[in-house]
Amino acid sequence: MHNMEITWSLYELADLLEIRGGDFFKLRAYRNAARTVAGLPEPVEMLYREKRLTAVPGIGKNIQAKIVELLTTGKLEKLEKLRREIPRGLLEIMALPGVGAKRARFLYEQLGASSLDELQQAARDHRVRTLPGLGAKTELELIRNIDILRKRGGIFLLGLARQLAAELLEFIKILPGVGRAEVTGSVRRWRETVRDLNILVSSGDPGQVLEAMAAHPRAREIIQRQQDIVKVMTWWGIPVEIAAVSPERFTFTWFWHTGSKKHLEELQELAQARGMELGSEGLFKDSGRMEINIKSEEDIYTLLGLQYVPPEMREGRGEVALASRHELPELLDTGMIKGDLHVHSNWSDGGGSIEELAARAREKGYSYLAITDHSQSLKIARGLTPERLREQYDLIDRINEKNKDFTILKGIEVDILAQGGLDLQDEVLETADVVVASVHSGFKQDAETITSRILQAVENRHVDIIGHLTGRMIGQREGYAVDVQRVLEAAARHGKIMEINSSPDRLDLNDENVSLAREYGVSIAINTDAHDLKRMDELEYGVATARRGWLGPGDVVNTLDLPDLLEILRNKYK
Repeated sequence: MHNMEITWSLYELADLLEIRGGDFFKLRAYRNAARTVAGLPEPVEMLYREKRLTAVPGIGKNIQAKIVELLTTGKLEKLEKLRREIPRGLLEIMALPGVGAKRARFLYEQLGASSLDELQQAARDHRVRTLPGLGAKTELELIRNIDILRKRGGIFLLGLARQLAAELLEFIKILPGVGRAEVTGSVRRWRETVRDLNILVSSGDPGQVLEAMAAHPRAREIIQRQQDIVKVMTWWGIPVEIAAVSPERFTFTWFWHTGSKKHLEELQELAQARGMELGSEGLFKDSGRMEINIKSEEDIYTLLGLQYVPPEMREGRGEVALASRHELPELLDTGMIKGDLHVHSNWSDGGGSIEELAARAREKGYSYLAITDHSQSLKIARGLTPERLREQYDLIDRINEKNKDFTILKGIEVDILAQGGLDLQDEVLETADVVVASVHSGFKQDAETITSRILQAVENRHVDIIGHLTGRMIGQREGYAVDVQRVLEAAARHGKIMEINSSPDRLDLNDENVSLAREYGVSIAINTDAHDLKRMDELEYGVATARRGWLGPGDVVNTLDLPDLLEILRNKYK
């Protein structure tokens, strides 16, 4: 029995025990042992025969007994028993992106969902969003991911691909002989949708790495297998290609497989003009095709006379010309963000309390957080009446009195009504620190009607931010027919802030509209629109979109310290 078979058996045992509510420390021991076995340079079977298995760190007597049972019988009775007792459909639920064993058990206990069909129906009946810690976004994500699992093909959200990449990379990096492992291609460039996932591995023993990946539980079938490449179709429906190269080839190969076709073509032309040849095999001097030694990606751009181009900019949109003049802008970084200006609590349709959201924001190193629950007309989201909003603001004041190093901003996501105007009166809006105005109805109105509605919000002196401007849901709903250019022109005149909604299924504004906003001089707020604590981690997708639109820290208001932010919110011309 191969090491990988033992590894996956121990992982599955831990997952099934977790579904059953097993002891945390025992589960952790099984998973740690699985990682240990995966990283062993020698076959476990040989260690057992030579009586050296007991010397392997992290494998106690109980786990040794399980491994010996697998080696001698080819199966594990405890695992077989759990497989018989736990509905097969529950294992499929567990395999959904973002679910896992713990949440699968929770959904089973709360909803009775023991199959994908039952879970999908519960989500369509809006029963998922009523559960503690979950919300409408999780519900929609479950429906979409079940559809993807069944279709197994097409175009996928960046967030889904990066989640899968993180899981695979965590495993690859513990394999013996692996030096580096990184994502390449469109995922590394943070494109909003991708067709596949590409991973590059540096290894002195590529065969072992590729064999391990071909046997990974996420792999449904092998599509292609060559000496240095394996391509598999995962159970998530995403094709994954893992390529293995020698350590000395890693840097150049990583560079070559990151840039878009147009970006690389422009670099090739530049190399030729400088008496060099650039191709998939390397960078060469023309005379005798002598390869130039490359130690970093920066070396490649320097040799071509260029400023280093970050991966998000490698799209062939003029970045090479700017880099040749060393005029690329300083790009925003996630660590520069000092607060989130659009999150939802359990006062409306969020899954966390105000206190929990604030605690999570502090953990992330923020100095402020705006609670922007929905306003009253959005009944499905339990939107707040003026009376409820006053109660919430009183609570926020009391919480702020206890915290001197962190501030919760009193906010509201006010609805831009289908007939025009806003959902709350000016005297209510003026009590808020942050007003986000968004469209949530009338999506099919003509361009003039829907643009006029948004322009009214832009002209309202109490509105600070226009949320998710086009209303698109990537892969589910096209954006409404808003004239983005007219809105940005008005936002520039009235000093309004436009939002990049960081949710991977929105990314609205998209990178092209972000670039247009920068040209108009419109400030940007990068927000998560989080409806639960986990979604607060999605800010990195908004930052990546900002980087793809060439934004720097000076273009983004939530890079500011709180006093400077409040000065903009309270004193700017509206």
